[in-house]
Amino acid sequence: MNGPSAKPAGSAGIVLASILAAFLPPYMASSLNVALPTIGREFAMPVVGLSWLITSYLLAIAVFIIPFGKIGDLYGRRRLFLWGAVAYTAATTISGCMPSASALLIMRVVQGIGAAMIFSTGTALLVSVVPPSKRGSMLGLNVASTYIGLAAGPSLGGILTQHLGWRSIFFTSAPLGLLIVIVVLVCIRKDQLAPSRHSFDIAGSVLYGAALAGLMLGLPDLISLKGVLLAVAGTGCAGFFILVESRTAEPIVRFALFRRSTVFTFSSLAALLNYSATHGAGFLLSLYLQYIKGMPPRMAGLVMIFWPLLMAVFSPLAGKLSDRVEPRTVASAGMGLTAFALFYFCTIGQATPLHHIITGLILLGTGIAFFSSPNMSAIMGSVEKQHYGIATSMVGTMRLIGQMLSMSIVAFIMNAFIGNRIITGSQHPAFTGCVRVSFAVFGVLCTLGIFASLARGRVRKEAGKREPIPPEAMTVE
Repeated sequence: MNGPSAKPAGSAGIVLASILAAFLPPYMASSLNVALPTIGREFAMPVVGLSWLITSYLLAIAVFIIPFGKIGDLYGRRRLFLWGAVAYTAATTISGCMPSASALLIMRVVQGIGAAMIFSTGTALLVSVVPPSKRGSMLGLNVASTYIGLAAGPSLGGILTQHLGWRSIFFTSAPLGLLIVIVVLVCIRKDQLAPSRHSFDIAGSVLYGAALAGLMLGLPDLISLKGVLLAVAGTGCAGFFILVESRTAEPIVRFALFRRSTVFTFSSLAALLNYSATHGAGFLLSLYLQYIKGMPPRMAGLVMIFWPLLMAVFSPLAGKLSDRVEPRTVASAGMGLTAFALFYFCTIGQATPLHHIITGLILLGTGIAFFSSPNMSAIMGSVEKQHYGIATSMVGTMRLIGQMLSMSIVAFIMNAFIGNRIITGSQHPAFTGCVRVSFAVFGVLCTLGIFASLARGRVRKEAGKREPIPPEAMTVE
């Protein structure tokens, strides 16, 4: 196949691979949330250990996604996408066979590395074969596929876990990964990349990964000396990373966008705070419904579906609304509704009626929908077209860091309330207190996000005054 001039059948195959790649990881993540209590019972895992089944996967993606994006640009996206699909599929299959919690954690890391390869190259491959006139609709299909994965995960994951066991989630997902591999082998024969004279920033990549790993391993365990030392080491690596990147001709993270655009800076900060405040909520509510309310996985999954379902319904409407109304207004209102929903969950207890939980999930899904689409519109509207790829990768990094911070907050609070214990009936009051405090912290973070969202200024006003960002400003810091 020859890139943009490919035959329609080949292009259709790449679109299919991209859509499947957009669906599979979100589906796995949301379905696994519902299966966590069952996994915990089988392996006798403490609740903090369960959180690492999520965090280890996110950490692997966050550490590798930016370096892999650069490697794909230098040496070929098709090759990296293919190996990513192979690694993800193999890790998914093997995860279903793991005999212990530690072995499963290792496979989750491998799964995350494969996902990083896919995420860093999939959209670029799609854009390379789709004509500009159809690019928007194809990218829209990708987004829709992601939301379908998020919405389908809780219900299907709950049904599979209850009737076939948690391992069936991995076994039934692996064929989709295999299909992606087959489509890539058949439809994408080679990369169409010009010889590159650019170099790979090894020092920056190592420091970037070390900073994330140190912080994410240390923050949940700050009550111990080991946690403090890891967090300090991560902070030090982050400082060295910024110093090195400021002196590198071709850094892996480009800070020029933050310096030149107030809209981009505060929109990215708002995204970071939003993900930090919301990602851990799904983990907590899944455990709450099954441990405290005694729901089987299938029922818990059906309850949890309201959150992603409302996101899928309202995100397109919010995006259209932000085309007519200033994006910061719509996004800030969405952030405000999200903060209200998070504080609403601070009141839940062992006797909270189910309809109160569903109401909170509806509010949460709606609020996130009305924040996310307008916020992304503001970010992309603050940069020129030639820098869309850079802006997208930076936002993706903010999302992953926010998700990890959210899980770190949950793990830290659980360490303080419950410690390294398995949740039993005697631990239910402590766990409920942990849920309330976590949502209170999330609510505060989301409230701070409202101020960040408002501080970005008027998107259209800045876009009208903004001077083009010269290419050298994006490559030399």
